[in-house]
Amino acid sequence: MHRFQTSVRTFDPVRRIGRVERIFATHIEANGPNLPLGAICQIETLPGGEPFHAEVVKVDRDAITLSPFETGVPTFSGALVIAEATAHLTPVGNAFLGRAVDALGRPIDGHGAIASDAFAPLHGQAPSPLARQSPDTVLEVGIRAIDGILTLGVGQRIGIFAPSGAGKTTLLTQIAQQAASDIIILCLVGERGREVEAIWHHALTDADRARSVLVVATSDQSASMRVRAGHYALALAEHWRAKGRHVLLVLDSVTRLAMAMRELGLAAGEPPTVRAYTPGVFAAIPRIVERCGALRAGGAISAVMTVLSEGEDIDDPVCELMKSILDGHILLSRTLAEQGHFPAIDMPRSISRQADALADSSMRGHARQMQNWLSQYEASR
Repeated sequence: MHRFQTSVRTFDPVRRIGRVERIFATHIEANGPNLPLGAICQIETLPGGEPFHAEVVKVDRDAITLSPFETGVPTFSGALVIAEATAHLTPVGNAFLGRAVDALGRPIDGHGAIASDAFAPLHGQAPSPLARQSPDTVLEVGIRAIDGILTLGVGQRIGIFAPSGAGKTTLLTQIAQQAASDIIILCLVGERGREVEAIWHHALTDADRARSVLVVATSDQSASMRVRAGHYALALAEHWRAKGRHVLLVLDSVTRLAMAMRELGLAAGEPPTVRAYTPGVFAAIPRIVERCGALRAGGAISAVMTVLSEGEDIDDPVCELMKSILDGHILLSRTLAEQGHFPAIDMPRSISRQADALADSSMRGHARQMQNWLSQYEASR
């Protein structure tokens, strides 16, 4: 569409406003405007300051609860709250290739503004089950343990479960470099700033960065920014999948994303359940996973998602949820990592649910024999 058409279609002639009533450390309560969950508002600051953005996380009959994207922004009781008309749309398109952005699509690489040529819904809908395409093409990642035994397919959703210090980030970076895909989207949620810089500038080559987008919400940013980063990365991936491209989505990590969702849920008054996770967490994560995959009409999103575990035993509720909804899981062992083994994949406990359908009979036989040998070795040891 011409930019004039876009302006007309996104113009809201009604100015919906409210006023701040109460301010907390993590959220703000206002008497309006009346908006749905996930809507974005601008909140007035002290005189001379720029308004800041916040997301609606709870709606009552006479009030709404907002979670600010920025932290430490000075506002006051009675400050003006203004609804944004185009908050449900987010900028996407080829202009983002080779760029590093935050959860709002703002560049953080110091290379100037991004002139977006398209917009897409932030919270897209998962495709119909019958519109999907089961993986029928091998996705080679250049790691023999995965390609030979845990064979992956284009459009598969795989999880890497790892405790700290097991080489998760190194393995992720290697997969991003070597996997055959048209576009790479790296989404780092709750990551350290030093790790972000190391991955973008040192782990990826110039050619890799030219076909990549880095979406970042570091650990010091608000829970709203961390949650939005995951949805924004998916919106970018869905835009290119709709154009028939194969997108590799690397999400690190689902655990930190769930923690941010828990923080928003508790601020909104949801009751805590197991490990203090709120019910909304267990409803939102499956929707994120189901938005990935391959389509019969063309295009695919192959997802590699990391899940943090506290130890060798995977008994965390987020770990159990992810194992049940993904197309396979790769478990990393701290014991193997401490022995200098890379990648530290615990082969007997890892599985790819698409491996048998993708590999030929000879390859399946060799993979089963290898798994048998490794299992016997572990039992004997």
